[in-house]
Amino acid sequence: MKKTVFKGVATAIITPFEDNGRTVDFKRFERLIDWQIECGVNAIVAAGTTGEGSTLSDAEHREVLKFCVDKVAGRVPVIAGTGSNDIAYAVDLTIYACAIGCDAMLLVTPYYNKATQEGLFQSFRKVAEASTKPCILYNVPSRTGCNLLPETVARLSDIENIVAIKEASGNISQIARVASLCRDKIDIYSGNDDQIVPVLSLGGIGVISVLSNILPRETVEMCDAYLSGNTARALDLQLKYFSLIDALFSEVNPIPVKAALSAMGWCNNTLRLPLTSMSAKNYANLASLMKQAGIEVNG
Repeated sequence: MKKTVFKGVATAIITPFEDNGRTVDFKRFERLIDWQIECGVNAIVAAGTTGEGSTLSDAEHREVLKFCVDKVAGRVPVIAGTGSNDIAYAVDLTIYACAIGCDAMLLVTPYYNKATQEGLFQSFRKVAEASTKPCILYNVPSRTGCNLLPETVARLSDIENIVAIKEASGNISQIARVASLCRDKIDIYSGNDDQIVPVLSLGGIGVISVLSNILPRETVEMCDAYLSGNTARALDLQLKYFSLIDALFSEVNPIPVKAALSAMGWCNNTLRLPLTSMSAKNYANLASLMKQAGIEVNG
């Protein structure tokens, strides 16, 4: 059996910016990290999609990862978003993340290039061979323009330190095929908050979550309930928050979750172009659903 990085919930944490958007707000970042861990999350993913890794400069990306490792201080695993469509850069960033003490790498499929399945295999293998820590594949075709097929995942699962996949294709049949082909050679995490329970039912062991940014305890409870055998409670929570999850993805992530955290007082509602602030109509719906979920909203 390969090493399991975490079971349960890893929060794909946002990167808070100062009002001008030009600098990372590390004071608020530290508060968010501490709150997430106090609420029981099982891991933190830094500088991923939700963390706006694609618009961080190289220096910022490294600083965010180092800051997260230092502030987490071993309380939970830190998973570094080090994937790129420039594989040489992904290798370099992965080597750095390993050196500073990150516990695992999250490797998104190369975007824009639209690689073949062989190209994806060779790319992931190249980064994994450079890593001294476990690697988690990340399949999110709606954002990258390419789909990591189950047969390719099965090939990659033979590589020793490729230990898991974050599956955000939204295709339950595809995820089931990954589970069927790979069995115990790879851990499966849901990459979609509206499919946590369905993925767990296929043998998944957790979620890399956006929802847990605003509802960490409740997301942890959902996973814990399922994994401890209380599937009815897990399903109840999945359905209870279904509309809120839908609102969190009514505009491209992390636009809504940053708006939500700003309304909760955790950060500025500041993003970097090409992302812009949430529309008034969609925000009104999100705020209403947050209130229904018992979240205190300012404004």
